[in-house]
Amino acid sequence: MQPNDPTLRSFVDVDPASDFPIQNLPYGVFSTSGTSPRVGVAIGDLVLDLAAIEAEGLLDLGGAKNVFAQPSINAFMALGPKVWSSTRARISTLLRHDHAELRDNSALRQHALLPQKDVALHLPLVVAGFADFYSSKEHATNVGVMFRGKDNALQPNWLHMPIGYNGRASTVVVSGTKVPRPRGQLKPPNVDEPSFGPCKRLDFELELGVVIGQAAPMGGMLTEAQAEESIFGFTLLNDWSARDIQQWEYVPLGPFLGKSFATSISPWIVTREALEPFRVKGPVQDPAPLAYLQQKHAQNYDVQLAVDLKTETMQKPAGITRTNFKYMYWSSVQQLVHHASSGCAMNVGDLLGSGTISGPDKSERGSMLELSWGGAEPLDLGNGVQRSFLDDGDSLTMRGWCQGDGYRIGFGEVEGTILPSV
Repeated sequence: MQPNDPTLRSFVDVDPASDFPIQNLPYGVFSTSGTSPRVGVAIGDLVLDLAAIEAEGLLDLGGAKNVFAQPSINAFMALGPKVWSSTRARISTLLRHDHAELRDNSALRQHALLPQKDVALHLPLVVAGFADFYSSKEHATNVGVMFRGKDNALQPNWLHMPIGYNGRASTVVVSGTKVPRPRGQLKPPNVDEPSFGPCKRLDFELELGVVIGQAAPMGGMLTEAQAEESIFGFTLLNDWSARDIQQWEYVPLGPFLGKSFATSISPWIVTREALEPFRVKGPVQDPAPLAYLQQKHAQNYDVQLAVDLKTETMQKPAGITRTNFKYMYWSSVQQLVHHASSGCAMNVGDLLGSGTISGPDKSERGSMLELSWGGAEPLDLGNGVQRSFLDDGDSLTMRGWCQGDGYRIGFGEVEGTILPSV
């Protein structure tokens, strides 16, 4: 049986509402008290310790040794798509309800299957480089209307290529890491001179992170097929944004300090292969892209996304948006093809931000900037609590999942709480 078969069952008891059925098997890095970080996969409420499974000789990694006894998945990704696929199939077999090899080895089960609640989750990869895109037509239009007016919402280049910028790998952090409020130059429209201080318009951006698992040499280009094969998987990503810093600095060269202070990702990377049943066509692209960006295959995914916001005074979080990754105008494959098209080298561990994911309805907007329409329409969180942007102490949680027949392929969550400026 192939690993995406919806009828597969594990000997591990998995709730149908769990993000992590046997059809998923996302990769992460974890540790337990007194042990070093190592690679595992999530199955239900447990983590399967792949370093322990590899040490028992139950995985064939083409001669590579101690691949999973490392504090990142980079070494595994470097082995390439054939090894990714065969390893996922082997892990799936080991976890099947009708396969005795691990199921009936009680000593190994006790050693290698650990409750998620008892482990610490770490940044799952060494981020080689980070680039963030601007690929939702709805998001780009909303922002353009706010800043330039309805008649000039999209810049002339937007419909011809995926717009992006190079961000900072140094401040990519794992879910649960607290985010200090950034500082920078501020110049509201009603003052003549800038000042320096804490951001006053702190925002989130609901995104998926694209994890690159294969290198591409400097000077080359990637085809659609090569780019697709280079993508190892996807993770939830929150590219925190200081809108007031960004607004003052972004002309003429684009985002800098307003986007470089923190990017949060979820601890689990869902493989591209696990998302295969949820492929969908993206929006019709008009005008047609140049030849190097044209796609022969459906490259979007039906990933449902939700964001909750909890203030320090709230007992329960409030849902503030629901949207879907399928709306993205430029696909992850097109983003990667374009990124490499100049001759830019790509590395194992590169991370691409999808760009803010917004849908056509007001309830599907992927940032506070859009949800509050630049602060003009504050969000009502209940009990008299309102937000236009994020306050100190606010906690933001993103979730994502693909809904299958009787199971879901989930991404877990990415959470961050805002601390006062240092």
